[in-house]
Amino acid sequence: MPASSTTVFDQPAALMAWSDAQRVAGRTVALVPTMGALHDGHLALVAEARRHADVVVVSIFVNPLQFNRSDDFDAYPRPLDDDLALCREHGVDAVYAPRAAAMYPPGFATHVEPGPLGELLEGAHRPHHFRGVATVVAKLFGAARPHVAVFGQKDFQQLAVIRRMAGDLDMGIEIIGMATVREPDGLAMSSRNRRLSPAERAAATCVPRSLQAVADALSRGVAGTAELAAVGRAVVQAEPLARFEHLEIVDADTLQPLTTIHDRAVAVTAVWFGQVRLIDNRLLAAGRPA
Repeated sequence: MPASSTTVFDQPAALMAWSDAQRVAGRTVALVPTMGALHDGHLALVAEARRHADVVVVSIFVNPLQFNRSDDFDAYPRPLDDDLALCREHGVDAVYAPRAAAMYPPGFATHVEPGPLGELLEGAHRPHHFRGVATVVAKLFGAARPHVAVFGQKDFQQLAVIRRMAGDLDMGIEIIGMATVREPDGLAMSSRNRRLSPAERAAATCVPRSLQAVADALSRGVAGTAELAAVGRAVVQAEPLARFEHLEIVDADTLQPLTTIHDRAVAVTAVWFGQVRLIDNRLLAAGRPA
């Protein structure tokens, strides 16, 4: 059911006051952090948040601290009016859409360092990315005062970093990870997909197909992670429009590389199509896909 109204905030103090009022009234608050360009995957997060709390806040902020390339930041879609309409349609109680100056005012100098989890995988390819992620999420938590925050598992390492941060810093926020929402052809839903050309969009199905190939090989008895990764890599490298970056099989909790599969293994990958970088992952278990 749509909310009777969706309140839009662009200043942290105003959102803090609103959220504190919800708490005083005995209502629980859920936060769904996004960078906008909302799609059905985000809306699934909103629905999940509603199952865990009385009121739902969606944040919309394209965070400059987590981009390594200015052209990528500049090209990121920002259809704010469309996003607000979707939030109203889907019963979001409040939207937090601050400008960069409200998030990072002059003199801002404090950053959250995520430690080893932020240096592996994506962090190795995108230096300081997870410092930017952890910093902005900490600020969003501070402004929204949520009891619960919901994130998609497509950004698997991000979810791990945020869980660690929330636990290490005693934030008292339940972090919920939700399974990746996919298009009918298997491509993980992502705001970046809209930047793909039609030919690139068709080619991008090699990403989920590569992970499926890994799971299939595991089911056939291939147990070595190097061999499994090679199977997935070959699927991507057979696609002329794809530029393979990495596919690794790691422990789902520590993100450390594995040599053999166990019940908490995950295959994570990143592939380029032109100037668009897509990521995906698949949980694996010994002898079967999870």
